[in-house]
Amino acid sequence: MAQRTKLYFASDFHLGVADYALSRQREDRVVAWLESIKQDAAELYLVGDVFDFWFEYKRVVPKGFVRFLGKLAELADLGVKITFFKGNHDMWMFGYLSRELGAHIISNELIIERGGKRFYIHHGDGLGPGDSKYKLLKKIFRSKACQWLFARLHPNLGIGLALSWSSHSRAAGMQKERFLGESQEWLVQYSRQMLQTSHFDYFIFGHRHLPLDIKLPAESRYINLGEWISYFSYAVFDGEELRLEYFKHPAAAI
Repeated sequence: MAQRTKLYFASDFHLGVADYALSRQREDRVVAWLESIKQDAAELYLVGDVFDFWFEYKRVVPKGFVRFLGKLAELADLGVKITFFKGNHDMWMFGYLSRELGAHIISNELIIERGGKRFYIHHGDGLGPGDSKYKLLKKIFRSKACQWLFARLHPNLGIGLALSWSSHSRAAGMQKERFLGESQEWLVQYSRQMLQTSHFDYFIFGHRHLPLDIKLPAESRYINLGEWISYFSYAVFDGEELRLEYFKHPAAAI
């Protein structure tokens, strides 16, 4: 068996969008990728919007995703450390995935050091300049009051409303994002601002839906993990270097 030394990063699977058939195809592809990394993965970081919607009632979670969750359970049982980041679509994670998978749940940013490199990891929503409307909504949705009120809805109604809202998202549109230029990419600007006060070798984000690897000052790099609707992209750190890669799985014709 290969030695477990690698760190893997992926985000924006958006499982559940746009319909059951397409979501199942995407889930199969994600599961195949997880199978391909299970021999050498030491840590797996899922950097937000893994699910297109997620809410944990006290005794109910959204239906589906059993193959994906089962594969994660297999990796966890093999000793792979799994970390979930809350995204803007699946921010209502509480204790279920921690109990079932031993996963760490991160609400905002996480700073780690591996192989002498410093990593700043965040889903990417609500950072940088502008987007004041979303930043306000994020505060409301993450508030205890909002979560308590939503939990009072019957799951058929609550999850139904959330899925209806989600059906209008950009992920549901299945459209590729376009690069705006470094001066207009707000997460690039946020990373540059962070470097003024502290050094990081890598800034790793999701949310943007566009795989990007951009050099920053002080030999730092900005990595956006892209998504699994069109790109099937992820990053891997082998202890020395971080690479942005793409998973090709012929059996999953998407």
